[in-house]
Amino acid sequence: MTWSIGKDVQRKDAIEKVSGTAKYTADYSTTDMLHVKLVTSPHAHALLKKIDIKEAEKVKGVKAILVGEPFPLTGDEVQDRPILAFGKVRYYGEPVAAVVAKEAYQAKQAADSIKVTYEKLPVIHSPKEAIQADSLLIHEKLANYKKVECVYPEPNTNIANRVKIRKGSVEKGMAESDVFVEEVFSIPPSDHIAIETRSVIAEIKRDGSVHITSSTQAPYRIREKMSEYFNLEIGKITVTAPFVGGGFGGKVALQLELIAYIASKAVGGRPVKLHYTREEDMVTAPGRIGLEAKVKLGATKEGKLKAGEIEYLFDTGAYSDKGTMLVKAAAATCTGPYDIEHLWCDSLAVYTNHSYATAYRGFSHSEILFAFERAMDILAQKLDMDPLLIREINTVLPGSTTPTQVPLNGSSVGNLPACIKKLKEQMKWDEGMLVQVDSETIRAKGISCSWKTSTIDSSASSGVTLLFNPDGSINVLSGIVEIGMGTKTTIAQLLAEKLKMDINKIHVQMTVNTQSTPEHYKTAASRGTLMVGRALLNAAEDVIVQLKTIAAQVLICSPDDLEVANERVFIRDEPETFIPIKEICYGYRYPNGYSIGGQIIGRGTYTMRQLTNIDKETGIGKTGPEYTVGAQGVEIEFNSRDFTYKILNAYSVIDAGEILNMKMALGQIMGGMSMGLNHASSETLIMDKGGHILNPRIRTYGSFRFGDHPNYIVDFIETPHIDGPFGARGIGESGLIGMPAALANSLSIAAGVKLNHLPLTPEAIWAEKKAVKGQ
Repeated sequence: MTWSIGKDVQRKDAIEKVSGTAKYTADYSTTDMLHVKLVTSPHAHALLKKIDIKEAEKVKGVKAILVGEPFPLTGDEVQDRPILAFGKVRYYGEPVAAVVAKEAYQAKQAADSIKVTYEKLPVIHSPKEAIQADSLLIHEKLANYKKVECVYPEPNTNIANRVKIRKGSVEKGMAESDVFVEEVFSIPPSDHIAIETRSVIAEIKRDGSVHITSSTQAPYRIREKMSEYFNLEIGKITVTAPFVGGGFGGKVALQLELIAYIASKAVGGRPVKLHYTREEDMVTAPGRIGLEAKVKLGATKEGKLKAGEIEYLFDTGAYSDKGTMLVKAAAATCTGPYDIEHLWCDSLAVYTNHSYATAYRGFSHSEILFAFERAMDILAQKLDMDPLLIREINTVLPGSTTPTQVPLNGSSVGNLPACIKKLKEQMKWDEGMLVQVDSETIRAKGISCSWKTSTIDSSASSGVTLLFNPDGSINVLSGIVEIGMGTKTTIAQLLAEKLKMDINKIHVQMTVNTQSTPEHYKTAASRGTLMVGRALLNAAEDVIVQLKTIAAQVLICSPDDLEVANERVFIRDEPETFIPIKEICYGYRYPNGYSIGGQIIGRGTYTMRQLTNIDKETGIGKTGPEYTVGAQGVEIEFNSRDFTYKILNAYSVIDAGEILNMKMALGQIMGGMSMGLNHASSETLIMDKGGHILNPRIRTYGSFRFGDHPNYIVDFIETPHIDGPFGARGIGESGLIGMPAALANSLSIAAGVKLNHLPLTPEAIWAEKKAVKGQ
């Protein structure tokens, strides 16, 4: 019998959200709050010659105007970004000045009256252009920037980081191959478009303490970096994260928080609010990374992969932010879920004059899988082989080694062959990949395989505190941010299962406060359930020990003789001899008045084990604890006359380990599938030659409307991950990462051309057909 695991329990945040009472950062306000509006650059690359604030200072209600300073420079791995642009601007929409005023409209009026004189510079649009020897430098002082270890900027170039993978001998592997494919692929930058735009409130108290409320996925990172940048005592910085209306990685980045802090400081510490409009959220804030890739594969005539030669050029934009780590994640899983003995890969973060890139759901995996899975289909076509079969032949298995030369086992890699087998059944693959419906309509199927591991700090940890209430119920405190994924509910289920108690008596604190909530590294990388779950189970073990210790004194027995369940502590072979937990969770009082114990408080932490940096020259190292593997497919209906298409069905089979909550698992996978199909089919930031973003609003951005969605068919394989709580694996990104490739593969079959560049709009398909005919 399970108490909670595997059951579709109601989310702990459900009532607040469906009733409209849940409060997000922008909902908070005080009577003395001031408002911040930004002046942003109309150019993608230009020298800042003059900023004239005279007219702005005359606007009623203006309290302060801030312009850029040379220091501090900020950034996660490479500190290359001023808080407000100084000396020059490097992307369209970059903050140049900030106005603080009594009312938001006054701040906007003043910001609009600031006159900035620019001297335009050439705009670099692509990584390929940026790495040319004669390319204009976006960061002339790259060599002087402070950086963390294991990031390798290349001075006097536009390369912010290069990660190398060297496994076996690629020359030997190519010599052993009979068939070769070599293709280029590209994915443009895009946006997260979370339903809640970014927002922050900052205040500096009279005692010097700093209080930040932010729509963030990383409250503890804000505290850490603000202490570093501004030389503040970390204990005097409190960051609060209320409900967050979606993040998808974008709210890991620090940007608004820094501007809001210096704005509050400029007005004597008064609370200030900076809330992005949708346009600012899509243009000024960091977005999703772009990619230009070249993949060369060598295989035997039987379809066995022998060698891979890969170059990934990631468009990290104007500043490095998470781009330097994204390329590491890409390198570590550069081949997709396939066993290749001989491998050469360079993965580069390259500066351009685009909006800078930060984390995005999948953390580079959907981008590289698009390239690699397209190459796999092209190889299968060249070999006249079933695309599913070539994947079955080459799939990673227990005993395989990763590109970073880590041996895999059943726990760490799961069961991809089982995923492929189930996908084949779901899609009725044997009925054929291509069906001519009528003279203009074609139905086609495409597939892809995926894997995902985390690439985070090897010391990343999570903590949980359990506080008993006098009635025996429990308050759960965790630093994971509720961004919509439901982890706060999952940890309640884990605790209910461990203590064998009613989940309705478990109360999870939704708001994170860094002063009182145990730290969690970041709400990112599909690590929430693993890290918080394990910390929670450790805290539960602590609670069990304390309960047994007190109960043993009351029941006059050894703690080893006791069990905890049904809100009781009882003698395991005499369950009728027990004491209710509510009678001991605040200590126990004997009839004569003597008391023992006190409030039971459980504490637990968890740090992932044996993770390492990777070697600079070979890439050897362990970046994550386990892989979540999956097989995905798409069935489309394509019109060969006008190149329009309809996505009929989308399929996912994911090895999720133990399913903790089926409805939430399905929601995670289906939501990810929708995002992946959006990226592949239509979503992109459209830019002109000057680097201006032309579609910075949802109406013109190209996302699915209601009728665009296909049928989503999802199934799971459950291979336990030994380190996961009750065997669970992280699945927050797995629904997304294989979808772009699956759609491209289906459309390439239907259209009869190689579709290697996203997004796959009818116009893009037409242009590719036209180019092929021209050749």
